[in-house]
Amino acid sequence: MKQTLYDLIGRNKRNTVLFIFVFSIILGLVGYVLVNVFRWGTGGYVFFGLFIVFYNLILYHNSDKMALAFSRAHPASTEDYPQLNNIVEEVAIAAGIPKPKVYIIDDPMPNAFATGRNPKNASIAVTEGLLSMMNREELQGVIAHEMSHIRNYDILIMTIAAIIGGLIVLFRDIFLRGLWFGGRSRSNDRRGNAGAIFVIVGIALAIIAPILVFLIRAAISREREYLADASGAFLLRYPDGLASALAKIGGYKGKMHAASDATAHLFIANPFGKDRMSVSNLFATHPPLEKRIERLRSLEI
Repeated sequence: MKQTLYDLIGRNKRNTVLFIFVFSIILGLVGYVLVNVFRWGTGGYVFFGLFIVFYNLILYHNSDKMALAFSRAHPASTEDYPQLNNIVEEVAIAAGIPKPKVYIIDDPMPNAFATGRNPKNASIAVTEGLLSMMNREELQGVIAHEMSHIRNYDILIMTIAAIIGGLIVLFRDIFLRGLWFGGRSRSNDRRGNAGAIFVIVGIALAIIAPILVFLIRAAISREREYLADASGAFLLRYPDGLASALAKIGGYKGKMHAASDATAHLFIANPFGKDRMSVSNLFATHPPLEKRIERLRSLEI
């Protein structure tokens, strides 16, 4: 079935709003239970509110620097990488956004990612393996995909998802450590059955919430990859370039050394080769390359 870019954008926006809403509900439940179990009262709510604000601000302004540092990326000068910089500049013009900063990752696996909180503060990093394996049309396709992530504010959305997910896991750890150091008995002594119920609910959330967070974050990432594929193809009016690039990436059998589970969702393809299967699982951060190529070749431009 043929799909237009606007069909994909509409579905992606609806899903993202739903996912962030569910994330927020989970975070609220975890915080509410935590404050009630340990009887922190109004002061507890104020503390966590302020903590969340400052936590968000720090990650919002530094997530791009952290991603580049974790990936061991270094600046790609126009003198050393003239073709790469030229392609990034021409695709940025087509996208109507400022040229992002360009970085290189010394890794033989063909891969790339974009980072930055908005189009004015964005970077694109590609591996040496990608440059050596792709022709100009394929490299344009990859850059257009990453430029679409920037233009669609995907990185900001994924940062928000990571922030909320990190807070939920942090709150879970505080809860479990509090119980370990005697918080459970104090809560039960003070509140009787109500305290016991909160403890039970808290333990259940401590187990379930991180799993739900990972599932939702992975689902957001998969949807964003599909949309960036379509948006990139729309920018160049040439889906075959990106489709061919993804096919080459899928044929590479190695794994990326300059990547971790924390940054895997950023890359155009899973750096550990987990998207080479024909069927995606619920925990996958990327849809199968096979399905992405199929969608690209069925897209109406």
